[in-house]
Parts: sequence; C-alpha cells; structure tokens
Amino acid sequence: MQKSSDVLIELLRQALDSGIQASYVLFDSWFSFPSTIMKVLEQKIHVICMLKGMPRVYYGYNGQKWNLNALYKAVRKKRGKAKILASVIVTLGCNEQGEEIPAKIVFVRDCNRRRNWLALLTTDVHLPDEEVIRIYGKRWDIEVFFKMTKSYLRLAKEFQGRSYDMMFAHTSIVFARYILLAVESRESQDPRTLGELFSLCCDEMEDIKFASALLLLIELFKSAVRKF
Repeated sequence: MQKSSDVLIELLRQALDSGIQASYVLFDSWFSFPSTIMKVLEQKIHVICMLKGMPRVYYGYNGQKWNLNALYKAVRKKRGKAKILASVIVTLGCNEQGEEIPAKIVFVRDCNRRRNWLALLTTDVHLPDEEVIRIYGKRWDIEVFFKMTKSYLRLAKEFQGRSYDMMFAHTSIVFARYILLAVESRESQDPRTLGELFSLCCDEMEDIKFASALLLLIELFKSAVRKF
C-alpha cells in the first residue's frame, strides 16, 4: 500500500522510538536516492550506502550537477593499484531551511570486475575513507543472515498471507529460531564462551613492545654465543 522508501523511514522511526541506538543506517543501492538519504538524515542518524550509476540522479560538485558516472570521470583518481580510487565531497540538495546537505562519495576498485569501480556514499563527511568501507562491509553479515533464514528456516515460505501482523509474527518467530541456533553454535564451538579463561589467554598472547622484543633477541644471541 506504500512506497518502499516511505516504509523504510517508518520502520526506522519505530526502531529509534523503541530505544535502539545506532550511528549509521546501512543499505544498498535499492534505496540510495538523495531524497531518501535526506529523509533518513532528518532522523538524526547518518547514512552509509552503495550507489548505482543512474543517469537521472545528480550530485552537486563544483557548482554543477553530475550523475555518478560523469562524476567518476571528472574527479582525480589515485595512480597505481590503489584500492581507494578517489573520494569527493558533494551536495545532495537543500533541506527545508534552504541549507545544502553535504555528503562524501568514496570510489573503490571492484576486485571482481577488471577495470571497474564501486561507489559508497556517507553523510558523515568527516569519516575516513577506510572507515566508510569497513563499516559498510558489515552489511555482508546481514545478507548471510537473510540467506540462512530463507534457505534453511523457511522465512517467507512457511506461511502465506496479506496481514502485516501475520508477516511480522512469522518473521519474529523465524528470527527467534536463528538466535537459539546461534547461541547453541557459540556455546558448542566458539572458545569465547569459556569466559574469563578466554580473556586470560588473550592477555598472555598480547603483543610485546618493541624494546622488550629487542632485549629478548639480545639474550637469545648471548645464550647462543655462550653455547658456541
């Protein structure tokens, strides 16, 4: 009954009103329109998303409007085989007060396609390029989660209906199953469930300082000389 972009904002409001705290909203190019990004920003939360080269979606740069492909050609790229090809500050549009909304676009080399690139956008213009990539990479865990719930826990297949409440309940039950299986897997396989023992082992394996390592090497050298 509603546009998917409007539902996105409504669900985001519900999550924030319920007390969930987050620094960023992550989504792929399906929702990455400037108007949608600006609506999310109105909820006092930043966006990190993948961009798609759409010919009629424009970004402000150097006083002109550019679509993503034209913008990539216009910016100066790093030489060599750098993973981060370029980053640039653009504007998405103006808010109700007439203020321009800045954003950063980071162009990344696409390792799966020769001579190709990907573009990530963040409304947090002070975030380093590497951090933008690292945070967006968390989305892959979410994709794996949905793949597992759909393939093995029958998400969206176990029931059929048009009631929002029914779909909401079904989704909650499936996610509860996943949580139970994840807890069981953690307790039976993951050494972190050993609690304090795991922390003590980590403390013992903590990296030693350079000066301490140098002294150890000198002592080993002295011992070897004595034996010789």
